[in-house]
Formats: sequence, structure tokens, C-alpha cells
Amino acid sequence: MGTASDAPTAAAAAQEQSLSQAAAKRTLVFTYGTLKRGFSNHPLLQELSSAGDAVFVGAATTASRLPLVCGPYRVPFLLNLPGSGHRVAGELYAVTPRGLARLDELEGVSRAHYERLPISVHLAEGARVDALAYYAHRGYADELWRRSGEKGYPEYSHAVAAGYIRRKDRPQDVTFLEQIRIFCTTVSSQSA
Repeated sequence: MGTASDAPTAAAAAQEQSLSQAAAKRTLVFTYGTLKRGFSNHPLLQELSSAGDAVFVGAATTASRLPLVCGPYRVPFLLNLPGSGHRVAGELYAVTPRGLARLDELEGVSRAHYERLPISVHLAEGARVDALAYYAHRGYADELWRRSGEKGYPEYSHAVAAGYIRRKDRPQDVTFLEQIRIFCTTVSSQSA
């Protein structure tokens, strides 16, 4: 039979188990662009957080060097080209399946805008964790890298984002994939 001093320990163990089960139902997602705090799509994460579908874990940096480039309208894209680019700074969130579905919708996963793939990141404290990230779809990633002059950014900062145009303010008669293809086929002053 337990003693009174065992009760807090049992309660703490039960709470820890409950938190562990809740964490097991969440997916870690690395954000590097407009979903970060202070950027245009962050209100979605705030909404998800208010509903209990997202929790900010902390600042993080990619474990591998990866290219972070800007496409049309200064939209950020992480490219799945390990070894190129920089260790990219961003933020890590733990999201529920419902939260992940909302992020997939925003990122156009079903429309081949971005694809959700594994990534390893380092937290500010130094711990390395496996997560997911939204990369530019493989159908145009190489073209974006060439269009950027094979130069990327270590972080999508406000200076890098200068000139970003919100989705609602872009031409509505052209699909985003068409906008990307047009962007990739035009000559940039960077690569000219």
C-alpha cells in the first residue's frame, strides 16, 4: 500500500504519461518562411495554437546545408538539395493531425506547390530532432535553384522578404504553378 508521499509521484507520472501520449499524436514541423512569427501566414499557426492544434517548440536550424530561395512574389522555398546553400534558421512547431492537414492545405501539397518531407534540425539548446518541412516540389526545385543563381539565404528575414506579395494580391487568372514556371524562365538580374 502506498504512502502519502507516493501520491504526488504517481500523479506526476500519470501527467507525464498523458503529456507523452499527447506528444505522440503530434508531428514536428519546421517552418522557415511566411509561417514564422512576424510574417504573413503566421496567423494560421496562431489560430491552430488557440485551438490546441499547434505548439511552438522553439527556434531551430537545419542540420544540413539546404538552399532557401525566393520564387515569384518573394515566396520562400526550401529546396531538397542537401549540401547546397546554408543551415537555414526557422521555427519548430508540434502540430496535431488536424493542424498538419491545415498546413498541407496552405502549402498546396495536393496541388504540387510544396511537398512535405523529413528534415533534421537542431534546436537552440543543441538537441537534434527529426521533423517535417515543406520543400519546393521536386517538379520545379532544380529550376528555382538555377534561377536563383545557385545562391540561397540562411534565413527568410524581413529584408529578404521585402517585396513579398500576399496570395490574395497576386494575379488570380494564373495558377501558382504557372507563376513559378514563368518566374523560372525569365532572366533575373542576379543570374544575368
